[in-house]
Amino acid sequence: MTREKASTGDTAVPARTARPSWWRMLARDRAAAVGAVVLTVVALVALFGWLFIGDRAQRQDLAASLRPPSLGDGVYGLLGTDVLGRSMVARLIEASATTLSVAVPAVLSSLVIGSALGLWAGYHGGRRESVTLRIADVILSFPSLLIAVVVLYVFSPSALNLVLILAVTRIPVYLRTARAEAAELRSRLFVDAARTFGTADRMIIYRHILPIALPTLLTVATLDFCFVMLTESSLSFLGIGIQPPDVSWGLMVAQGRQYLQTAWWITVLPGLAIVLTTVSATVLAAWARLATDPAQRWRLTLPKKRRTASAHVPPEMIP
Repeated sequence: MTREKASTGDTAVPARTARPSWWRMLARDRAAAVGAVVLTVVALVALFGWLFIGDRAQRQDLAASLRPPSLGDGVYGLLGTDVLGRSMVARLIEASATTLSVAVPAVLSSLVIGSALGLWAGYHGGRRESVTLRIADVILSFPSLLIAVVVLYVFSPSALNLVLILAVTRIPVYLRTARAEAAELRSRLFVDAARTFGTADRMIIYRHILPIALPTLLTVATLDFCFVMLTESSLSFLGIGIQPPDVSWGLMVAQGRQYLQTAWWITVLPGLAIVLTTVSATVLAAWARLATDPAQRWRLTLPKKRRTASAHVPPEMIP
């Protein structure tokens, strides 16, 4: 921590250190900043892209079949066309909306349900905690991808079924994380003080335990977003996820694999979109883990050249 001397005398007066801005910490980490920009662009394209593409993602033109990326065919021919002459730009935009419409609701649903159950079980302990953890263990004992394959094979594949299956299989991740946080916090002095003053259990969980556990849960959710999106892409690639005429990035990869040698852009471009989105979310989650931890946040305020050298140096020893 830095100290500033007063202008008169030699007495060292400690400088009042303000909490660093989130935007400033993000700007200092270039990788995280780039990841945040990529995710923002993907989200904006998914939300508002349909206003510009109209029906071009489904409009067929066999005369323009398998045209390579070109600058002379306008904006919608910039990334080429598929075997039916449909614009790859339009299809990538529509696929981004479909992929996020599955991944985001699945993650949010599992986050809310799993966190609520985990905080409740961890705070109360005893039999409620044991029963809740055994249910989570049962769900975790089956691979989530295998459960999704079996359920979608029995029932009709659809976006709604994908969201439900992925949400249920990811609930134990948040349940166990929230349970561990609540079990550690329930013995803290501020929780005991709240009980002494007669605060209801649900208000203690909501006002005192949830705000402390929330940063960890959000970091887990960011990483889990990558897993859910990759799972949806894998299921669509296998043919039991998103079904035509809807389109997702995984389905686009599956539809273009037989043309990989002659029309590489049909498969490579949606695959690249999946990679960029998941890598950006992973990098941003690593940054968020440090930014939300008061004991580690000081690392993000250092210049990049000094972070490695000070990786094992406590903040009070940094000049």
